[in-house]
Amino acid sequence: MENIHVPLTVPKGKEKEYLKNIKIATRGTGRMMMFAGDQKVEHLNDDFVGRGIPSEVADPQHYFKIASVAQIGVFATQMGLIAQYGRDYPDIPYLVKVNSKTNLIKKEYKDPVSTSWMELADILSFKQQSGLQIIGVGFTIYLGSWYEPQMFSEAAKLIHSAHQEGLLAVVWMYPRGQAVKNEADVHLLAGAAGVGVCLGADFVKINYPYAGNNLRMAKAFKEVVNAAGRTGIICVGGSKKNPKKFLQSIHDQVNISGTRGNAVGRNIYQHTVEEGVRMANAISAVTLYGYSASDAYEIFLGKQKLIVKK
Repeated sequence: MENIHVPLTVPKGKEKEYLKNIKIATRGTGRMMMFAGDQKVEHLNDDFVGRGIPSEVADPQHYFKIASVAQIGVFATQMGLIAQYGRDYPDIPYLVKVNSKTNLIKKEYKDPVSTSWMELADILSFKQQSGLQIIGVGFTIYLGSWYEPQMFSEAAKLIHSAHQEGLLAVVWMYPRGQAVKNEADVHLLAGAAGVGVCLGADFVKINYPYAGNNLRMAKAFKEVVNAAGRTGIICVGGSKKNPKKFLQSIHDQVNISGTRGNAVGRNIYQHTVEEGVRMANAISAVTLYGYSASDAYEIFLGKQKLIVKK
């Protein structure tokens, strides 16, 4: 594993726990492949039924069937979903998403705000009684929203408390609101990354601008990575894309931009279980194990197996 920086908010007695959780989340590589499973709230049922989406995707257990078999770093979702299915899938590493909101209230009506559903103490209690591998927590912030001070405060307290227990903290950082003119502006995204560092996050999940020239964007996105410093940037996968092109984008993010991973949902779970596992493995092949985009695509097609490189 790469030389991992342990924040001073992690007590000496919890450093071993923190490093263990980092190792799990990154498969010992220092880079994270997060399987994002918080869209049941964020997007309601829009991503789970419809044209081109296999019928099995509608069942929440579909997430867990993929996460339990695929080579992922961590599965991020709400605690209630983990509570419903975790007994059947105890080997999955989980990251609890502490806040979430639906997409019903559009920013044209009101700036977005997402507040905590529970306290860290509730998550720690659940972790102890369930015996599950809960290795971290996640929190969404809408930078530029009228309500950003409230979200900053909640996130900062959560991150500090998580570190005190040796848990990882990941922040979803999205510029969004009536004051934000261009959510995909790289300079603004770099500013968002800087805020994540100031909050003390271990990783910041950022929307990557997939439109336009891939190589040019990958080079421009270095500004975001540099602004994050010791905090790792992980890129959002976004809507379902052409698998070959998507894997090339993932490759460029890691190898040109210098990101430390990705957080992918729809590009994995909007497939059958078998295809979803292959896609997750293909993403991990690039992100964690240094595979080329073309070899990763062969893994997605089922023509090549993922061999974990030590």
